[in-house]
Amino acid sequence: MQHFVDATRAAVAQSNWFAALALALTLPDICGRLENPMDGSQARFVAWYDRFLLGRYQSHIGPDHRLHTFLSGQDCYALRCAFLHQGEFGIDDQRARQALERFHFTAPRPGLVVHNNQFGNMLQLQVDRFCIDVCEATEAWLVSIRNSADIQARISALATVHDS
Repeated sequence: MQHFVDATRAAVAQSNWFAALALALTLPDICGRLENPMDGSQARFVAWYDRFLLGRYQSHIGPDHRLHTFLSGQDCYALRCAFLHQGEFGIDDQRARQALERFHFTAPRPGLVVHNNQFGNMLQLQVDRFCIDVCEATEAWLVSIRNSADIQARISALATVHDS
C-alpha cells in the first residue's frame, strides 16, 4: 500500500498533477476495499473518507463558529467518479454528490496557499495540498490497521511492479 502513497507523493514532487490526483482519488477506494471488501464502492469510499479525511475539510466559520463541511465524503466520491471516469471536475451530474457542483484545482505557488475556498457550490483546492492530505490520511489508516491479519493479507495481494 505504501508504494501507492509513494507514487502519489512522487507525482506531486514532479508537478504531475493529473497523475497525483488520479492516485489520490483512488487511495480511499483501495483502503476502503481492503478494510470492507463486501461493501459497495461508494459506501466504503465515503465511510473511509469520513473517518480519515473529513476533519481536514471542515472548519468552524462565521461569528457563531458553526461547523462547515467544505468537502464531504459524498462530494469527494462524486469528484472521484467525475475525474476518473470522465476527466472532469464538474460533479453536478453525479448522483453521489451532496452539496458541491464543481471543483477548481490550483497549482501551488511559492509562499501562497490557496486551499479550501468555497464560492457557492464551487470548491477551490490546491492540488498538492489535497493529494498530500490523502497520503497522510492513508498513512494514518495504515497505522490503524497494522495489527489486522486479514487486511494485511489483502494488502500483500495488491498490484506491484517488479524489477526485471
